[in-house]
Amino acid sequence: MENFEQRWLDTEQMLRERFGKLPDMEGILFLIGVNELGRMPKRKFSKEQKRDLMHVAVCTLLSQYGFYEFAGRDEEGWPHFNELEPVGVKGLAEQERMLKECIINYFA
Repeated sequence: MENFEQRWLDTEQMLRERFGKLPDMEGILFLIGVNELGRMPKRKFSKEQKRDLMHVAVCTLLSQYGFYEFAGRDEEGWPHFNELEPVGVKGLAEQERMLKECIINYFA
């Protein structure tokens, strides 16, 4: 089985090929959020909507580990989640690794 670093590099390469450049972590979360929303807007997203899309992405990703569950969509089609248990991962490096692992799985 490939190691984490190689799987992350492979995921970055796939994103680079798909989008013409490598998005940063916020960009990746935004892309996942838009994908989960399931539609592109007729206009640009507001700053608040971009933040909400990244939140949707984080909830979607962390649902892989059972921290969140999908609760349904509101009248505008936005996904909502219920927190099942606090994440409890301490330290920025550990949090980033967990998110990267979830992103690898998301795009696998």
